[in-house]
Amino acid sequence: MSLEIKVPPLAESITEATVLAWHVVEGAPVQRDQKLVDIETDKVVLEVPAPRAGVLQRILKGVGNKVQSHEVLALMEEGQDSSTVPLPAATVPEAPVLVMPAASKILREQGREPSVKGGSGRGGRILKEDVIQDPTSGQVEPAGVETSSSLLPGAPRQERRTPLSALRRRVAERLMASQSGTATLTTFNEVDMSAVLALRQRYKDSFEKKHGIRLGLMSFFVKAVVSALQRYPVLNARIEGTDWVTPEFIDIGVAIGSKRGLLVPILRDAQRLSMADIERQIADFSQRADAGHITLAELSGGTFSITNGGVFGSMLSTPILNPPQSAILGIHATRDRPMVVEGEIVIRPMNYLALSYDHRLIDGREAVLGLVAMKEGLEDPARWLLDL
Repeated sequence: MSLEIKVPPLAESITEATVLAWHVVEGAPVQRDQKLVDIETDKVVLEVPAPRAGVLQRILKGVGNKVQSHEVLALMEEGQDSSTVPLPAATVPEAPVLVMPAASKILREQGREPSVKGGSGRGGRILKEDVIQDPTSGQVEPAGVETSSSLLPGAPRQERRTPLSALRRRVAERLMASQSGTATLTTFNEVDMSAVLALRQRYKDSFEKKHGIRLGLMSFFVKAVVSALQRYPVLNARIEGTDWVTPEFIDIGVAIGSKRGLLVPILRDAQRLSMADIERQIADFSQRADAGHITLAELSGGTFSITNGGVFGSMLSTPILNPPQSAILGIHATRDRPMVVEGEIVIRPMNYLALSYDHRLIDGREAVLGLVAMKEGLEDPARWLLDL
């Protein structure tokens, strides 16, 4: 029986996806749940598995093709004895070879044709370094790196041009929409991390032994945020048309850097999660983000976000809102600094906090008090342990 391999349902906000890579050629046997093809959306890479065991008959959408929800990608025959099916040469339909402008110019000047096998760029794109060869050594000249000759007067200067990925295009669109569609302000404060670091140092070994997960710092920040949002629920609210919507739950998006760019998976019902639950989910998100296995459902929604520029060494920044959310907390690198405590100069591990908020909904008073509540919860974790 012939089966259709279709694009899985995409989120309502996603209009199309791109065929990223086929892992099986036409005529090849496949097992049930074997990965057939990767589909890239502006948020994640989706893996499309085989629904049954059988043979992949025909690929209808090649690499680089744009597809929509439920569109047919390929046809397969169910139930054939894969051991008797000969494996032909790869017949996956190739997308047209894409030659980048710099590479195209060099090819024209040299009277050469592009390789039918494509190049080393994303989706087989032929880049400048794929066509520039040193005739004496045959080595490829690295892209974007100036050689000594390029510093001489009159020597050519090269540029590398790469199309934006679907994820990067979507990020750009959302950032522009955030800037133009909200009245964003940012308030700052500093937090003494001594209590958190001492607590973590004291219990990290027993925590990991009991829960099987490392005790990081993010769970402390999440707990402090949850406590503050419960005291100032407007920070957890959003504007919908002419309505003010305040959820009775707290879904916190935690920004995670991946090879494909920034992703913000959601900690659902964070008010119910233990610190072990939080650390476990964040570790799982981080691992699957690099592998491209974060699902659309895990990236959808969220009532508040946390972004941590400190992992890259940032000391201070103004985070951008993630609409329709009305607030986001930026945390930064913790560094030892001289502080005045009870009239004396002492060294303390300090972290700058930045809370960006939509002033259409949130007044400065609530924003400042909410950030102070987060600061107090981090400087004295017993406050949220005791619900103070």
